[in-house]
Amino acid sequence: MHEIIDSVINEIKKVIIGKDDVVNKVLMAILAQGHVLLEDVPGVGKTTLAMAFAKTLGLDNRRVQFTSDTMPSDIIGFSAYDMQTGELQYKPGAIMTNLLLADEINRTSSKTQSALLEAMEECQVTVDGITRTLQAPFIVLATQNPVGTAGTQLLPSAQLDRFLLRLSMGYPDRASQVEIMKERHRENPLDKIQAVVDKAMVLTLIEKASEVYVADVLYEYISDLVEQTRKKSGIQLGVSPRGALALCRTAKACAFLAGRDYVVPEDVEEVFICVCAHRLVLSSKARLHEQSAELLLEEILAEVPKPRVKESLIR
Repeated sequence: MHEIIDSVINEIKKVIIGKDDVVNKVLMAILAQGHVLLEDVPGVGKTTLAMAFAKTLGLDNRRVQFTSDTMPSDIIGFSAYDMQTGELQYKPGAIMTNLLLADEINRTSSKTQSALLEAMEECQVTVDGITRTLQAPFIVLATQNPVGTAGTQLLPSAQLDRFLLRLSMGYPDRASQVEIMKERHRENPLDKIQAVVDKAMVLTLIEKASEVYVADVLYEYISDLVEQTRKKSGIQLGVSPRGALALCRTAKACAFLAGRDYVVPEDVEEVFICVCAHRLVLSSKARLHEQSAELLLEEILAEVPKPRVKESLIR
């Protein structure tokens, strides 16, 4: 099973150079059946990363370039009158897929953004009173740029909370930049990407990751961390119960990628910030002093005692 995981990661690395941590965390989100928000400056490979995963996993995928005139019906579909039958016929939208690449999601209207809410939480869409279940797995990989925000619509807290992870690619280091330029001098590396698994195998991997064992002491540790986000000075709105569940699921996926069938405290620490940072609403005082959610979460990790347990006791 882990040979398959390694083959997926190695295939992605043909395109994404020097960003192993980001690649691993996106794969964690997929195994945890969660959605990913890739937030960073233009040109660092957000869309390329999403397209590489779509090709490597062999999933049905669609891409929507969000603009100001993108309509909710473009996403969830619509009903059209069929003259032959005299009935309304459903025309599927882009969301009827396994992996939806929502490119520059903050460049469309709030109304269109909200069309994703039901799908991201419940894996279904409702059009004209009829609810349709999305095919499994269903994953949204969304990108947005934090700069050049003129004419954009910020995602509301309720929608941010539906993303399992928020990740930032960041600029490549010098050696990686040189390698990127050499590789892309004559060809697009995406053309070299091959599907190494299919939908059935992805569903199997998701099932295996969900079976990873979490000891009671680690449930308590996660609860303590989440509770501290609700008490911490500088945080106006802490992590919701949905966020606590997301942290647990992602820690299990992290353990699975590490080759274990049980979670250790380090798994929780590894994913705590990328799962929780976008779920926080900072107080005006914290924003005035230019404190970041990531910094406050690092302080919480230092403040909450990490359980000291032997691995034999948490298997």
